[in-house]
Amino acid sequence: MKKIKVVEVFHSIQGEGANFGMAAVFVRLSHCNKICSYCDTDWTVGTDMTIAELKSDIEQYNCKTIIWTGGEPTLQLTDEILAEFSDYYNCIETNGSNPIPSKIDYISCSPKVEPEELCKSISFANELRYPIAAGDHLPDINDLPKSDNYLISPVFDDDDLNHTNLEYCILLVKNNPKWRLSVQVHKLLNVR
Repeated sequence: MKKIKVVEVFHSIQGEGANFGMAAVFVRLSHCNKICSYCDTDWTVGTDMTIAELKSDIEQYNCKTIIWTGGEPTLQLTDEILAEFSDYYNCIETNGSNPIPSKIDYISCSPKVEPEELCKSISFANELRYPIAAGDHLPDINDLPKSDNYLISPVFDDDDLNHTNLEYCILLVKNNPKWRLSVQVHKLLNVR
C-alpha cells in the first residue's frame, strides 16, 4: 500500500502569488532537497499516510482545490498519486529542482536553483515567484522558463523588521516592469 509522508493538511486561503485569496486545502509534504534560512516549515517531520487516509483528511473540507507544498513535494508526489485526486484542481508549490508530475494543473515555482538548472526541470510555470532579499540579483526573464506571472516575493523574516526587503523589491519592480510584487500577506495577517 502506497504511503506518503505528510507534515500537515489544512484548509485556508492562498496567501501569496497570482492565486492570492483562493480557498484551498494545503497538503504539506515532508522532505526537501534545499535548506533555505527563511523557510517557515519543519519538513523533517511528518506522518506516513496511505492515499486513502490522506484523501479522507482532504474530503472533510468543502473545497476542490489542493495545493501540494512542502518541503519539496516533487520528492514524493507522482502521477500515480495524483490520479487518486483527479476530481480536484491540483496545484504545486515547488523549488524547481525536479520535473513536475504531468497531472498537476497549476505550477507555482519559487526557484531555489539557477536558471539553467530550472529550465532543465520546468519548461513552463503558471507563476515563477522569486524570494528576494535586499541586494539579491533578479534573474533575466529571458533566461527563465515561460510563465504567465513573473513575481518578486520579499523575504519575510524577523531580521527585516524595517521592511528593507520589501522596499528593495518594490524598487526592482519599478525598474523591471515585467515583474510584479507578491507579498506573503498570510504572514502579515497571521492567517495559516
